[in-house]
Amino acid sequence: MHSRALRELADVIAKPLSIIFERSWRTGEVPEDWRKANVTLVFKKGRKEGPGNYRPVSLTSIPGKVMEQLILEVISKHVEEKKVIRSGQYGPTKGKSCLTNVIASYDGMTGWRAVDVDYLDLSKAFDTVLHNILIGKLRKCG
Repeated sequence: MHSRALRELADVIAKPLSIIFERSWRTGEVPEDWRKANVTLVFKKGRKEGPGNYRPVSLTSIPGKVMEQLILEVISKHVEEKKVIRSGQYGPTKGKSCLTNVIASYDGMTGWRAVDVDYLDLSKAFDTVLHNILIGKLRKCG
């Protein structure tokens, strides 16, 4: 479904989509078409002949993206209310970045306070997660 069609037909399509979202939330299953993606390569930099100079971009379904945003809101609210992420964590935290982390570290060092810093590169870490175990742990958290 094209994003414009979703916007133009919002009044008509809202109820059926909400039923699909609710069923998906309860069963943990997503419609098969929403799991498909058109993958295209986008040039980054360097020589165009070098395969490492491209990154894959997945174009996914619009209703799937809407559902992902709804789930993100629920998870973000839970993380915030339960204080799952400590205030000293910067990476994937809203309103914080690597730059704000560097500034906080610099402020700590210039104030002659002890500063502990752990920098971890977890790129592609999600690819190695056993998703059934992760889902079980998330369910235990509520």
